[in-house]
Amino acid sequence: MQIGEKMNLSEITFQDNISTITLTRDKVHAFNEEMVEHLTGRFNELCNDQKTNAVILTGEGNFFSFGLDVPELYNYSKNDFINFLGKFAELYTLIFTFPKPVIVAVNGHAIAGGCMLVTASDYRIMVSGKAKISLNEVTFGSLVFAGSTEMLKCCVGHRNAETILLGGLMYSAEQAHEMKLIDRVVTPDELISTAHEVASAYIANDLRAFAELKKLVRGPIADEMRKREQEGNRTFTELWYTPQTRENLKEIQIKK
Repeated sequence: MQIGEKMNLSEITFQDNISTITLTRDKVHAFNEEMVEHLTGRFNELCNDQKTNAVILTGEGNFFSFGLDVPELYNYSKNDFINFLGKFAELYTLIFTFPKPVIVAVNGHAIAGGCMLVTASDYRIMVSGKAKISLNEVTFGSLVFAGSTEMLKCCVGHRNAETILLGGLMYSAEQAHEMKLIDRVVTPDELISTAHEVASAYIANDLRAFAELKKLVRGPIADEMRKREQEGNRTFTELWYTPQTRENLKEIQIKK
């Protein structure tokens, strides 16, 4: 896939050595296996692209991402589901350790798995208004990824992480900013231009130093994330397939 190419899963554009990935899958950009593999490929390509010095990740319309595509994943076997969890963990770990600056421009609702990708970035900008951000898995009897809890703690600290995870509340951009889940709140018209300003400030510095410093800061955390993922994914799967959680998951619908 080349810069400037548009698919039914994402669009990628390029300006001033900054590549922008815009999620375009359906209306809510939910993550199924194809979408996860696609985004992993996008980030790997941009990692190796010498012209790209920073990446902006955003969504089209009123959603950044709904999170996991629950209706599609509902029919997975346990083995297939565990494999999917591993692929999604690989994606957010790739973003978390990406050697170039990653700025997330949260254009709309960022729920569950969508919120996890937000926390994986280096800088988080969110639009004011009706958009909500949440790790709401507790409300329907599910878990978050073990590695995602480490990323969340990096963003908001241990106590705020507990509040976000155990309460499962939906936060406005302003509330998320107060909890350090979001770095900056802007109007919808300012979102992409602000993301470009932040990306430009990052790449004005030495990018080799940036990559090495990021490795120093996040490398040990990523190592801990990987250690916890295997057991965490088994526990996640066990709860996902309990009768009560299955009933809750059955009620979740996605607008295509």
